[in-house]
Amino acid sequence: MPPILKLLRPGDWTKNVFVLPAFVFSLPAMLVEGTPRSELAVLAADTAVAFICFCFIASGFYCLNDVLDREKDRLHPVKRRRPVASGAVAPNTAVAVGLGLIAMSLGLGYAMRPSFAMVLVAYALLQIAYNGGLKRVLFVDVVGLALGFALRAVGGAVAVDVPISAWLLLCVFFLCLYLGFIKRLCDLSTAAAEGRSDWKSPAGYDDRIELNWLLGLSAVLAIVTYLMYALSEHAWVQFGSRATGFALLSPLVMIAVHRFYRRASRGMSDSPLSALREDRAVLASVLLFGVATLVILFVPPVQTMLDGLFMAGMDRAATGAEATGP
Repeated sequence: MPPILKLLRPGDWTKNVFVLPAFVFSLPAMLVEGTPRSELAVLAADTAVAFICFCFIASGFYCLNDVLDREKDRLHPVKRRRPVASGAVAPNTAVAVGLGLIAMSLGLGYAMRPSFAMVLVAYALLQIAYNGGLKRVLFVDVVGLALGFALRAVGGAVAVDVPISAWLLLCVFFLCLYLGFIKRLCDLSTAAAEGRSDWKSPAGYDDRIELNWLLGLSAVLAIVTYLMYALSEHAWVQFGSRATGFALLSPLVMIAVHRFYRRASRGMSDSPLSALREDRAVLASVLLFGVATLVILFVPPVQTMLDGLFMAGMDRAATGAEATGP
C-alpha cells in the first residue's frame, strides 16, 4: 500500500458501519408504511454520504494524530511502521492531507444536511480534545473513543432524519468501550511479546489486573445492555416478536467478545480489527450476526415462527387484547 494511502488507514473505515443501523432498523417500518422507493433510495444515498463523511474526517484526524505521536510511535513494535513515524511521509504532508480531508468532510456533510454537519463538528471537537490531552488520561481516553462511535450512530440517524434510540446509543457506547480497552490490552501484549520494555502506555495502562477489571465491566455492560434492549418494551413496539430473535443472537455476541479478549491477552492481534480479519471464530460470529439480523428484520415468515415458538408473543398479544377490548 502506498505510504500516503496507508496514512489514511482505510482498513479502519469499517469502524464507520455504526452510521448504518439507524437506516437499517428504520427500513422495515418504512416498508410497512409504503414509503416510495424513490424516497428510500434518497435515504440510502444520504446514509452512504454520511459513511463517506465519517471516513474522511476520521482519516483526517488519523493523519494529525500520527504527526503528534510520531516520537512515541517509534518506540512501539507495531506503531513504528506508521508512515509518519517511519519517515515514509513528511509531517507537513500529513498535516496538509489531514486538514484537507476534514474540510472535505464538513463541506460534503453540510451540502447533504446542515444538521448532519453539526454532528461532524461535534465529532471534530471531540477529536481535538482527545488528541489535545484526553488520550493521556486513564479511562477517559477510552470513553472519548466510545463517544466518537456513539456520534457516528447519531450521525446516521440525523442523515436520514429519524429519531435516535437511547438503547442504540448505549449498545454502541458500551461495545466500543470494551473494544477500546481491548486495543489497550493489545498494545501491552504486543510490546511485551517484542520485549519493548521502553514503551509505556500514554494513558498509563500498565496494570493488567486493573485493565482486566475494566474489560470485564465493559463486556458485561455491553452484553446486558444488548439483552435489555432486545427484551424491552421499546423493541417490542418497534419490531414485535422479531425483537426476541435479536435476543437469541446473544451467544454470537458472547463468542466474539471472548475471542477478542483471548487474542488480545495472548498478543495474537495488535487491534480488534486485526482480530476480525485473522480470527475465523470472530469473523464467523460477526457475519452470522449480521446475516441473521437482516433475516429477522426483512423475512416475514420469521415473525410468524417467533410468534408460535415463544410465550412472550402470546402474552403480549393477550395483554393488548385486554387493553383494547373485544
